[in-house]
Amino acid sequence: MTIVIAHRGASGYLPEHTLSAAALAYGMGADFIEQDIVLSKDDCPIVLHDIHLDQVTNVAEIFPQRNRDDGHWYVRDFELLELKQLEVHERGNSDGSGPVFPQRFPYERGHFQIPTLQEEIDLIQGLNHSTGRNVGLYTEIKKPDWHNKEGAEITLHTLDVLKQNNYEAESDNIFLQCFDSTELKRIRNDFKSKLPLIQLIGKNSWNESPDDFRKMSTDRGCKDIAQYAVGIGPTMDLFYTASIVNNSVSPTNLMQYAKNHNLLVHPFTFRADSVPLSFRSYEEMIRWFVTDLRVDGLFTDFVDQTIDLIKGS
Repeated sequence: MTIVIAHRGASGYLPEHTLSAAALAYGMGADFIEQDIVLSKDDCPIVLHDIHLDQVTNVAEIFPQRNRDDGHWYVRDFELLELKQLEVHERGNSDGSGPVFPQRFPYERGHFQIPTLQEEIDLIQGLNHSTGRNVGLYTEIKKPDWHNKEGAEITLHTLDVLKQNNYEAESDNIFLQCFDSTELKRIRNDFKSKLPLIQLIGKNSWNESPDDFRKMSTDRGCKDIAQYAVGIGPTMDLFYTASIVNNSVSPTNLMQYAKNHNLLVHPFTFRADSVPLSFRSYEEMIRWFVTDLRVDGLFTDFVDQTIDLIKGS
């Protein structure tokens, strides 16, 4: 069965990476819940997608003079107690023109906080205890190279919190992911972590890491990844090409390259309210990836719809 990973929690319904979004994703039946990790000024791993706060909090209102010269308010410039003063809202456009997804949770409604990694672990492990289920963590180290240049050892602090909560072994119900291959190799070789690692693969234009993702997407690239990771997490459009002649979708070679080297494949991100033009519907897209391509898992903002479609495939 294809595993379903809640992308930033149930972010199709509630503001991303809030404890409310994690709880809803759990209740909807997610197999894993994702946590993006960035580091506060006092070295606390917190759950937030960006290294800055602008697009998902009211930081400009609460701390109007704390932005850097580039106009951004950075998580690393705030201690945890300050971050807890902020309210989280739906992701906004970078130009301030409103929410990225207007049909999702109302932009100015609700009272949500930024959680720490420990708080999210407490929630998930607590629900595992009370329900008898075993939902896993899917944790991402965000921009380790940037953090290191700021004098912040984000990976060590994250691994410490995970270890304190008994996430240490290859068999533990967790995946640890990163776009930066150098950091994943460091986790495996220098920190001697046995946690199952996932190499994220994006587009070079995203500037997520110094890596060349085009080279990673080759057979040689997958062979190299298999030396330190158990799987890959590529952006979904690396797996298909679309024909404008007959409106059909054909697989690229990436899936075969991954399977040549026994790598798990967990593409991202599947959104029912943002279906690529290559597919006629969310249902068609999910069924192509699950039934035709046979991915091992997928990241989605819409856990409930995705589970229903996988069960019907």
